[in-house]
Amino acid sequence: MALSSRASDLALLSQDDLAGASALSAHDRSFSIMGFQETTSSIAAKNLRNHLNKLVDEMPPSDARNHFTQEMDCFYALFTRYLSEKAKGQKLNWSKIKSPKPEQIIPYASIPVASPEQNRENLKKLAVLKLNGGLGTTMGCVGPKSAIEVRDGMTFLDLTVRQIEYLNSTNAVSVPLILMNSFNTDAETTRIIQKYSSHSVQLMTFN
Repeated sequence: MALSSRASDLALLSQDDLAGASALSAHDRSFSIMGFQETTSSIAAKNLRNHLNKLVDEMPPSDARNHFTQEMDCFYALFTRYLSEKAKGQKLNWSKIKSPKPEQIIPYASIPVASPEQNRENLKKLAVLKLNGGLGTTMGCVGPKSAIEVRDGMTFLDLTVRQIEYLNSTNAVSVPLILMNSFNTDAETTRIIQKYSSHSVQLMTFN
């Protein structure tokens, strides 16, 4: 009888110990995950800060540089806020999202029409960046989605190149087209874009 009671106490003690150990282990895992996320967020923020500083350093001292510096500082603040909230598991409170006030919106009709010379000057500052990282497997195709034929035998990428080419020829500029590839699409895209070598489009890729 005493032996049976003792065995029962040991069993209960063992279960309590296991429950405590399990809770402690879960706490340790949670702490470990948070520490990992904070470390990776810190590295991401540091890398972004370095890149933004390099962009600022490339500009000569001027009012434009001061304005650009302020914009990059604001962007960096938003980015670090996003990383912090993501690491804490915070979610966007949509009830706090409001439409802009009427005085904050500039009607398109009120924007002055730029002269051809102004258009050219503005377009010289433009670069078109296209995401080109997805594969067409969900559509039953092989290779990048941009290589899928969609109209008159032309692919998504063909149409994009034609649009940029028309923009350049119409305004006598050279707006570059930049494709942001993934590891899945980079090699095939590099092969595909060779056919545009005779077109008046400066085409670059990276992944």
